[in-house]
Order: sequence, then C-alpha cells, then structure tokens
Amino acid sequence: MGFVVGLDAGGTSTRAVVLDLDGTRLGAGVAGGANPNSHPPTRAAAQIRAALRAALDGLDARKVQSGVLGMAGASKLTDPAVAELFTEAWTGAGLRCPMRVVTDSEAAFAAGSASPDGTVVVAGTGSVAAKIVDHKVTRTSGGYGWLLGDEGSAFWMGRSAVRDTLCQLETANPLSALAEAVLGMSLVEATDRRKMWSRLITVVNSTPPIALAKYAPLVSAMAADRDPHAQEIVEAAAALLADTAMATRTPGESTPIVLVGSLVGPSSPVGDRLRALLRARSNGTVRLATEGAAGAAWLAAIDLLGPTAPRPA
Repeated sequence: MGFVVGLDAGGTSTRAVVLDLDGTRLGAGVAGGANPNSHPPTRAAAQIRAALRAALDGLDARKVQSGVLGMAGASKLTDPAVAELFTEAWTGAGLRCPMRVVTDSEAAFAAGSASPDGTVVVAGTGSVAAKIVDHKVTRTSGGYGWLLGDEGSAFWMGRSAVRDTLCQLETANPLSALAEAVLGMSLVEATDRRKMWSRLITVVNSTPPIALAKYAPLVSAMAADRDPHAQEIVEAAAALLADTAMATRTPGESTPIVLVGSLVGPSSPVGDRLRALLRARSNGTVRLATEGAAGAAWLAAIDLLGPTAPRPA
C-alpha cells in the first residue's frame, strides 16, 4: 500500500505527517519555521527537508505516491531560485512524487472540515482569511505579511504589547502587569524610565521583526489575569480577525468557518472572543483545526483517490 505526505510550513514551525491510504498515521516530524518570507529561503528549505526526514524515519520514502506542501508564503515559490531550493529539499528527503504546493489556508481548512467550501482564518505568527471553494482558495483577506499587514496576528499582538509598554514608560503612571512582563522578557533592567524606554527599543530592533511574535503569549496570559492593557489588545486582535474573516463571505452564507493557529486554540482569550464574534455575525458553524499537516496529507490523498479519500485517523 502506498503513502501520502502532508506538510504545514509556517513562520514558527513546520510539521509533516505521513498517512497510508486508509488515513492511518504512520509518521510525523517537526522542524523550525519554513515561511520563505520570514526566513532566508535556504533556511526555510532546510526546515522542510528536516521535517520530512523526521516524518519518514523508518519508512520507505519511495512508497509516497502523493504529497502536498501547505505553506505560509507560498507565493515566494514563484521565484524559480526559491522553488528550486524547495524541490531539492523535497527530493533530498527521498521523495519521488511531485511536490504540490498549496497555501496554508487550504491545508488548514482541509484539517478542520470535510466540506469542500467555506472560510478559513489562520491566526498564528501571521494572519489571513480565505474563501475556499472545492478545496481551493478563491478569495483572500489580509495575509500581506508582517511588513504590510497581518492584523490580529501574534506578530501584531507582540508589536502592540511593546508599543503599549513604550507608551507607558513615557508617563509617570504605574506600569501595568503586561508592561512589566514585556520588560522582563526583554531583560530590560529597572532603572529610570527614559533608559528603560531606550533600552527596550534597542533590544527589539536588534532581533528580526518577526521575533515580536514571542510577546503575544504574554498578552494572552495577562489578559486572562484581567490586565486592562492586555485585554484591550486581545479585544482589538479578535475584532480585526473577525473583520478579516467576514470580508471573504457573502451575506447569509452558511458554510463552515475553520480557525487554525496558535492564537485561536481552546484556551486562548483571542480565540474565545473571535468565536463569539463570528457566531454573532455569521450563519456558519465555527470549527477549530489543530493540524494543518494532516489537512495537507488528506488533500494529497484526494489527488490519488478523489473526494472519497478517508479522513486522517
């Protein structure tokens, strides 16, 4: 019996899953972020290869008959040089089947719903919403990357937390719990406020911009503890993500909405607020997908078996 492989490559991590044609999981692998818009393409391709090798460990890669790479930043592969790097990573892991590249949105929707049509909201390091028709993206909202957008994402939340902390340091008011947490994570020592302000700017600007996403968990934690500054950021993030989702839907549409990403899990305050907003504004059921790689693998199985391909077990 042959195998299929699916990958979900994001800005923070890359996950690979190998299934047999009955949908049984045979292997899984994890590596670092592989979004070529957030990382150098050579590094991103290396993470694809590492995740594939881990997932295929102990398996015969020659038996993989179909593979799908779901990737944030998939448009980058329109550059022939970048595409060649990823193809080399694919074949370097022992795969002989073609590499079909889809967006992370298509993989995520397939992970959360068996329906061919609906809406997916990806809210992790970056953010995007997409309308899915017959398993393919036909319309998007957002997804411009950290420099041009990604509203409501972990990057956006982290940047908001740092900016809020800087604004607080410009006053004589007591610092919020969120500001204290941001300064602690940044290893900014408690001196006079002007020096702390200057040091925080220096620390943040000495790292890649995407690293601002590391502050997002602080916002979620402080919001759960009812810090008003964190709660304001959470509320704004959820509203931005809801607006992004609804921009892809027609009035009265009842297709499912699938949420995926680190910001929308069951214990996330952003996810809780986003689900409430979407249920109030949409007729569709709101579902959570936790594993885009499994969705990509199912799409690979559909390529072989058609729409009756078994869902991943």
